[in-house]
Amino acid sequence: MAITLRRRSKAQFGRAADGSMTLMEHLQELRGRLFKASLGVLAGFAVGWFLLAGWALRTIQEPYCELMARSFIRDHPGKPVPQCPFVQLGPTDVFVLQMKIALWVGLIVAAPIWLYQLWAFIAPGLHRNERRWAYVFVGLAAPLFAGGAVLAYYIVATGLEFLLQFTPANVTTTLEITRYVDFVTNLMLLFGAALEFPLVVVLFNVTGLASAKRLLSWWRIAVFLFFAFSAIATPTPDPFGMTALALVLTALYFAAVGFAFANDARRNRRRVVEFGNVGDDEISPLEQDLEPVERGEPVAGASPIDAPTPVSRPKPLDTRYDDFT
Repeated sequence: MAITLRRRSKAQFGRAADGSMTLMEHLQELRGRLFKASLGVLAGFAVGWFLLAGWALRTIQEPYCELMARSFIRDHPGKPVPQCPFVQLGPTDVFVLQMKIALWVGLIVAAPIWLYQLWAFIAPGLHRNERRWAYVFVGLAAPLFAGGAVLAYYIVATGLEFLLQFTPANVTTTLEITRYVDFVTNLMLLFGAALEFPLVVVLFNVTGLASAKRLLSWWRIAVFLFFAFSAIATPTPDPFGMTALALVLTALYFAAVGFAFANDARRNRRRVVEFGNVGDDEISPLEQDLEPVERGEPVAGASPIDAPTPVSRPKPLDTRYDDFT
């Protein structure tokens, strides 16, 4: 049965690649893959709700809780530390929040399933070289996004400490849990998405839109845009998150430029092997080593053509056809 399914999958991939599938077959395949991806996300949601939602919520609360615990110990030495102060404005806020966190966890847990279904639907329309580069970009995009999310998580504590130090002594700080979780998750998503920018730089070089030298010449503009984007997109006004995001983007940009230099060198070596040491705007030299052409055999004279056979006169219509024809 497994062999039959594998053969059927390969045959379906081949039909989709050579364009022999009809529109209805493509729509049926899309419906099946969306259904399988939805089942994977639903299973991941169940795992997140029963196993990981509580742990994820406590992990998100941890930077603020540790900060408030240190502040309480400093102001009230020797007293037991109370529970982490949060406020719920509605009776269903925490329930909806846990569902949202379970959905995010389900998307992460079921990522291999729905990403495979998406890739299996798109891959037949790509060439083999494009599929190879797609594997590379997907393999780099996932750890870059995860690294950005982890960086944002550790910046939250520093940003909160900077912001809460302006709170006067007669003001009690108690955050609303839904807004706090949205603040942390949005910051993690922002940092994760921002760290995908170096892949765009690499894509420009791989596709031939920009050489490594041109990318390096743009470094001043790129650094300025990184700091401007970080200042606008970072939800906190403290300089720590903005500077950290801008410095990480700058480092990744120069790493992408280094990859572009290596890729250009590899491309130049292959071009020298195939076309010689000739520039793209130069004319290839013509070889002047001409080989003498030997004299061929003489052509015999043409024989006369026979006279054409005369065509017989056509018969009249009344003698060639009967009543039926």
